[in-house]
Amino acid sequence: MTTTSRTVSNLLQRWADERGDSEALRFGDLRLTWAELDERVRRLASALRAEGIGPGDRIAVLDLNHPSCVELSLACARIGAANAVVNFRLAPPEILYVINDARAQLLFVGPEFAAAADGLRDRMDTVRRVLHVGGDADEYEAFLGAHEPDTEPYDAQPDDCFVQLYTSGTTGFPKGAMLTHAGMLAHAANVAADFELTPDDVVQVAMPLFHVGGTSYAFVALAQGARIVMVRMPDPAALLDMIAAEKITHTFWVPALMAAMVAVPDASARDFSSMRAISYGASPMPLPVMRASLELFGPKLHQVYGMTEACGVVTSLGPEDHVDPAVAHRLVSAGTPISGVTIEVRDPATGETLGVDEPGEIWVRTEQLMSGYWQKPEATEAAITEDGWLRSGDGGHIDADGYIYVTDRIKDMIVSGGENVYPAEVERVLAEHPTVGDVAVIGVPDDRWGEVPKACVVAAAGATVDPDELLAYCREHLASFKCPKSVDVLDELPRNPTGKILKKDLRKPFWEGRDRRTV
Repeated sequence: MTTTSRTVSNLLQRWADERGDSEALRFGDLRLTWAELDERVRRLASALRAEGIGPGDRIAVLDLNHPSCVELSLACARIGAANAVVNFRLAPPEILYVINDARAQLLFVGPEFAAAADGLRDRMDTVRRVLHVGGDADEYEAFLGAHEPDTEPYDAQPDDCFVQLYTSGTTGFPKGAMLTHAGMLAHAANVAADFELTPDDVVQVAMPLFHVGGTSYAFVALAQGARIVMVRMPDPAALLDMIAAEKITHTFWVPALMAAMVAVPDASARDFSSMRAISYGASPMPLPVMRASLELFGPKLHQVYGMTEACGVVTSLGPEDHVDPAVAHRLVSAGTPISGVTIEVRDPATGETLGVDEPGEIWVRTEQLMSGYWQKPEATEAAITEDGWLRSGDGGHIDADGYIYVTDRIKDMIVSGGENVYPAEVERVLAEHPTVGDVAVIGVPDDRWGEVPKACVVAAAGATVDPDELLAYCREHLASFKCPKSVDVLDELPRNPTGKILKKDLRKPFWEGRDRRTV
């Protein structure tokens, strides 16, 4: 494989040559053919160069979903720079941290975030210019339109970073994962192979572009020449209606969105016949929502497990395993590795490979891996071994059939009386109880056992939680050492801007003045 074929620099050229008049991207009223998209990216590359952006430099985007973010990533690929996409759900101090950490020189801002950017402007260390994208104050179209299309792409290497996405930061500041030409193209090829994506397909991009479920999924479509239909924000009813209107074949959603979709009035009256693959992931899928989704969409669900550091998906549980009652236990698994990915479970302390059903840390090896964390060599060294394995930080095991079960983050594992308790296993049981709307299980100190499980629950709409009833329910479904010893009923669970529960905040009051490695 040549260097050119392993870089994104000329990704659009093939499709512009082969199918230039075919539609490449649709966003609201905007329609772009492959030839038009290619020209826009080339003009944008020239515009960035004119602003002094060159190899190794960073720009940043702070916006809801908009084609400009994808165009900027492609333009950065052409000139050797990288696009740091900012999580728009972050609080202003966190947004400032990401922009400064990336050392972004240009900031592209959507209308909803213009005021926030103005308020932070004098504290941006390296930003030389802020450009508004969309709305009445749009500067983006004039910015790219003022330049002739670039004709000399930078001679990028496969391991060069062109997209920088930030991790969730559940235990501290987010880290910039440097996603490379080779990694993103490997991910695109692997996902396309397993999900049978072709140039004739239509991919719905509904998840935020600051997440691999948005940007990496868009690049899966771009690499295969499939048409993209992008939405600014996911509206459950609108997304369902779009499937028939645009003949969507592939999409990626998160479980919370699917829970809202199955509750849409007359959802089953829609036409979903064009859909071939509905991928879901990024958070645990409650079994009731999964059952309702199967009833609504039919056997088209693919549960996926992945991570920013691997450009996205690394495992998949296919439609057959969702509907075969003989293997119903696999519904709580993450499936098997996708093409091009090897997974092992290792002892987190020694790195020793573990056997069937032995719990440990999930390690991943694939060409999809990031090159490292931006300007954080120690964190990179801790995450990626010398022989190329990514330590995911997730606990789990692999069964005799090769299915991977992701139990919990290693740091969230509860060690009670010498037994390992994975909160996710307990949470799955509690989530099945009709009075529970949301749940997190944490370890709290215990003089006899060291620590024991505690359930923190939010009542389902219209329901009242009886702690004693929940504890009895757990004793019916779990080994005694896994059962929570207490239940706290809360109004809501603390979450970070991407929706992940902040268990460290739940644990903190109980461990004040005590030593716990994972707090």
